[in-house]
Amino acid sequence: MARPALSDYPHLGSGKVRELYRIDDDHLLFVASDRISAYDHVLASEIPDKGRILTAMSVFFFDLVEAPNHLAGAPDDPRIPAEVLGRALVVRELTMVPVECVARGYLTGSGLADYRRTGTVCGIELPPGLVEASKFATPLFTPATKADQGDHDENIAFATVIEKVGGVVANQLRDRTLQIYVQAADHALTRGLIVADTKFEFGLDGHGNLVLADEVCTPDSSRYWPADEYRVGAVQNSFDKQFVRNWLTSDESGWDRDSGAPPPPLPDDVIAATRNRYIEAYERVSGKRFDDWIGAQ
Repeated sequence: MARPALSDYPHLGSGKVRELYRIDDDHLLFVASDRISAYDHVLASEIPDKGRILTAMSVFFFDLVEAPNHLAGAPDDPRIPAEVLGRALVVRELTMVPVECVARGYLTGSGLADYRRTGTVCGIELPPGLVEASKFATPLFTPATKADQGDHDENIAFATVIEKVGGVVANQLRDRTLQIYVQAADHALTRGLIVADTKFEFGLDGHGNLVLADEVCTPDSSRYWPADEYRVGAVQNSFDKQFVRNWLTSDESGWDRDSGAPPPPLPDDVIAATRNRYIEAYERVSGKRFDDWIGAQ
């Protein structure tokens, strides 16, 4: 049977990276593009194969972690159009929870900025003397607002999550986020990679059950550090889009993050290096070759 064309499905919306289409009353087509975003901007440059890498990584982790997820078909499901095969998934439609669920095992990024300013992260009191890449005694649940495209996600306290979704769902979000993070991070460590932090999205099905959605532990949503190079107090080498952020804020880019101007296009060497880092993260974590993934060149 011939596969449908992408144009056969109504287009429902666009995110920074993904496009969403309706298949039927219960199912959606979730398509990952090669776009890359940083500092609340979608960059003019794309990363070749990025959509396929994100999809392959998510499928691997959806299968690994012990949590209900939104997948409703295999990566080669016949409902997936040929033109997006390998970077699209058939998923169940959910009512999405309006909270970014962030798990942090190490102090870095916006968490470090919060800590330096207040001694806390999302209202959680932390001991004095922590530095870049300090490891927490136990992982933290540090939720954030789910901002509209172009706006900035803001870290929020757990009490705010309760206000948004109620105590029962808030506690489920926290427990499920930390459980999935620990499972994923423990696996990655056996492959020589530290998952410093990651973010998840959840939705509710028609019965009110919490379901893991969007993507899982991709280099877009997580910080991956090589375990053998880990040094407390230093900015770590990474296999994620921190590499792009670092170039954008370097003297070489010439971009002022506070100017309101869009970021410049990425140079070819940064594009190639980013693609290579994403592929290496996938191959190291999964033990699979990216060239064997559907549609990989």
